[in-house]
Amino acid sequence: MKKLLVAAGLIGVLAGCSDNEVGDVSLGVFTLKDIKLNSLVDPQVPGVTCHIASVEANLSLSDPSDSAISCRQTGEITPEMIAQIDTSDSGEIVFRKSKSVFFKTMKVRRIFDPQNQTLMYLSYSTKETSGSFKHSLSTVPLWGTKAYQPAGFVTQE
Repeated sequence: MKKLLVAAGLIGVLAGCSDNEVGDVSLGVFTLKDIKLNSLVDPQVPGVTCHIASVEANLSLSDPSDSAISCRQTGEITPEMIAQIDTSDSGEIVFRKSKSVFFKTMKVRRIFDPQNQTLMYLSYSTKETSGSFKHSLSTVPLWGTKAYQPAGFVTQE
């Protein structure tokens, strides 16, 4: 039991060592829960930055599954960047963070909507909580970027 408590404490300390943490809001004097704010620059589309808020429970074996995400264009987005991403319906994982010693993970997945020329970023938990999987969505339209391709666009000669 003592080893389990030491391991849980060590995991809590290591979880707080994130290099992309930009904010930490305490939920009160009598709780060990904080809202952690992390920034994520999309590794393949560096013109997009996402901010993710999630609750972390210090000295707990599992953090709550709730999260929120907001993504914005913070730099150039080029056609070459869009050409390199996974454009399948399920997209690709661009961020993951352990939320439990029991295999619960928070993931952020980028999905491209070609019809609306929009990048969608879905933050979700991999473990069901209270009958549902917690998730949050943010979108970044390509309108106004070099990557924007209007539907049915045909060049005139």
